[in-house]
Amino acid sequence: MLPPDVIAQLAAELAEADRTHGVIPRITARHPEATVEDSYAIQGVWRDANIAAGRTLVGRKIGLTSKAMQQATGITEPDYGVMFDDTVYRTGAEIPTGHFSNVRIEVELAFVLAKPLAGPEATLEDALDAIDYAVPALEVLNSHIELEGRTIVDTIADNAAYGAMVLGDERRRPDEIDLRWVPGVLSRNGVIEETGVAAGVLGHPATGVAWLANKFHQHGARLEAGEIILAGSFTRPMWVERGDTVRCDYGPMGVIECRFV
Repeated sequence: MLPPDVIAQLAAELAEADRTHGVIPRITARHPEATVEDSYAIQGVWRDANIAAGRTLVGRKIGLTSKAMQQATGITEPDYGVMFDDTVYRTGAEIPTGHFSNVRIEVELAFVLAKPLAGPEATLEDALDAIDYAVPALEVLNSHIELEGRTIVDTIADNAAYGAMVLGDERRRPDEIDLRWVPGVLSRNGVIEETGVAAGVLGHPATGVAWLANKFHQHGARLEAGEIILAGSFTRPMWVERGDTVRCDYGPMGVIECRFV
């Protein structure tokens, strides 16, 4: 493990980068000995400082759960980060591009839990039983660490590159629709850029919820009722810039639209 003062310093660097919308050098370039546990410790210091400052945690994001995302990043295992209430937008929103760094969009499903879910042996069936409803979502990626050469250690420390999410209006219980076959057709300024289906996320998008519950058990925690779980992208990330209009068609689960200003 990295020494506590190093973990605190790296968390402070990331907090400042978040505040200024900047980018810092790779952690793994400066500390090649850093482990995944170190990166979650850095993320945890940053998270706790935000909660102490008055932000409200509303859920968790899971990343790198599909082959498309793993191939796009060169990272081969899932990760997770935290989501605060002031990062949640609704479809139709205007999103301030300048609040983020290395801005990209991913196509996902989000789940709201009706009851707690705990590991260490949570299954897909357990996750489906704990879920209240699914809702379509776009994730806005926000990377504060230089992208070239980054590893999962860098990404996790940077709150799994989470910036914001845009939620749609359609809500479906898991028994109302086969969530594996929810499509995503993602376009920018009227041009289709990415397509996929939710089965690309670990075979079923709710599998990631069970994975997260089991991962949380290793840290002595569980997922709580009411939390939003952003389950991971089933397309590659799409770069966006100020002035872009983004639209994603989820078929039976409706459409999300937003504009970057």
